[in-house]
Amino acid sequence: MMTLSPITARRLQVQGFTSVDDAWLAEIAPWLRWSPALCASFAAIGTATASPGILLALAGTALLGAVLPFHPFDLIYNYGIRFAVHKRPLPPNGVPRRFACGMAAVWLTTTALLFQNGAANAGYALGILFVLVAALVSTTDICIPSLMFQFMRWLSGGKAITR
Repeated sequence: MMTLSPITARRLQVQGFTSVDDAWLAEIAPWLRWSPALCASFAAIGTATASPGILLALAGTALLGAVLPFHPFDLIYNYGIRFAVHKRPLPPNGVPRRFACGMAAVWLTTTALLFQNGAANAGYALGILFVLVAALVSTTDICIPSLMFQFMRWLSGGKAITR
């Protein structure tokens, strides 16, 4: 049986994965980095090529991740990869992670519009920052937008999501 470190468990809780039992979470925890890693990769390509088209397509994908209980990239794992690696499916995304996808949609749209309107330096700056934030969650499970969600929830008098 696989176990999850307390640090990783806490980072995933911050993202809203609180209704998943420990064994399931330990089994699929590395695969929860799949969608952020793909987002970071496509954003890096879109930024490097200053491509509004790539960035807007990725923004649309992120928007779907905000309104659906899963990110579209999760489907690649859930309906393909998981059968090859013999793992359980990814659980639904919690509100903090969907909030992060919503932020990503706005951020990517803004970056695309900057490139489209000739503000390449600002586009590169936002694009590089986005790639760094997405790379952080895809390598360490630290999701800055989910942390922001938890902080705003705390500020408004709600309790942060705990397990």
